[in-house]
Amino acid sequence: MEPKETKKTVRTFALASFLNDLGSDMIYPIWPLFVTSLGANMAILGFIDGLGDAIVSISQAASGYISDKTRKRKVFIWIGYLLGSLSRVGYALSSVWQQIIPLRILDRAGKMRGAPRDAIMADISTKENRGRNFGFLRTMDNLGAVCGILICILFSGLLGYRNLFLIAAIPSVLSALLIFFLIKEKKPPDTKIYKGLTFSDLDKNFKLFLCLSSFFALGSFSYSFLLIYAKEFGFQIAFVPVLYLVFTAVASISSLPFGKLSDRIGRKKVLMLSYILWGLTAASFIFIHSYLAIILAFVLYGLHKGAIETVQKAFVSELAPMEYRASSLGGFQMVVGLCALPASLIAGLLWDKMGIFVPFYFSLGLTILATIMLIFVNE
Repeated sequence: MEPKETKKTVRTFALASFLNDLGSDMIYPIWPLFVTSLGANMAILGFIDGLGDAIVSISQAASGYISDKTRKRKVFIWIGYLLGSLSRVGYALSSVWQQIIPLRILDRAGKMRGAPRDAIMADISTKENRGRNFGFLRTMDNLGAVCGILICILFSGLLGYRNLFLIAAIPSVLSALLIFFLIKEKKPPDTKIYKGLTFSDLDKNFKLFLCLSSFFALGSFSYSFLLIYAKEFGFQIAFVPVLYLVFTAVASISSLPFGKLSDRIGRKKVLMLSYILWGLTAASFIFIHSYLAIILAFVLYGLHKGAIETVQKAFVSELAPMEYRASSLGGFQMVVGLCALPASLIAGLLWDKMGIFVPFYFSLGLTILATIMLIFVNE
């Protein structure tokens, strides 16, 4: 692909991601408050969040596999944005937490766009700029999220949950239109029939990284627990979206620098840093109990998100067989995301049955294990 066309593709994906995250994050800061207001306890909240992460994984694996088999990417991306938009309309009409479950499945199924989009990004990039391109995409993701959070903070009290959800559906429709009309998908350069990715197609290095990432995901529970922790500690409900803004803004600012850093020093070192940042976040919630410490913990969490969400995808795309990039990215997300269902459910049960700090101890132990295993992965 020509450099000019490459830039256009990256910018179109970035703008679409900006708009979609603008809509998503108009509701995410108040999501745990909304779900619990409908009668859900922490275990149910953990189940719903974990189920959503699991559906993300399955949808990305399926779309990645089919995308590689058919050599088509674009259709999964614009349909994915439309599904996210429809789910927000459904949230606005929900009156009990049970109604949220099928809508959450629809919402997260919209993440089918992830693996095909990331495969296109990997294909049009080189090893010298892949981290930068993925970092730019995450920066626009998070910038859209910051704008969405600001809208939430300013207008949620005035509009209420349901009207805000309806408005949040609009940006994702615009994202779908951008992809549909501006992304030109070229026919594959050959007529080779791909049999589809199997586990045997992956080398030991990829399998080790998949294993350690699964351990880390088992302890990396939903952000909802951090926000509920802050509310339980004494932060006013009106301030909870501000904490969400803090970590999202930090992730937005740090994504591109972390991507560029990984181009220079390697993906593995930046990933290890991201694990350490999450470990410090968990330790902060366990051992340091003050308002300032909690705010600083959300800063650390933002740095963790900025590093891992940028570099992990680039690293997987480089460890994977080139002809199976979408399948590998989707399969990786499936395995890691399926671990997210028990992760948030376990965290909710530990929280309800054993105390508010126990999920953080559990997470810290798994993070240490994953960090040690990462040492043995070769770049």
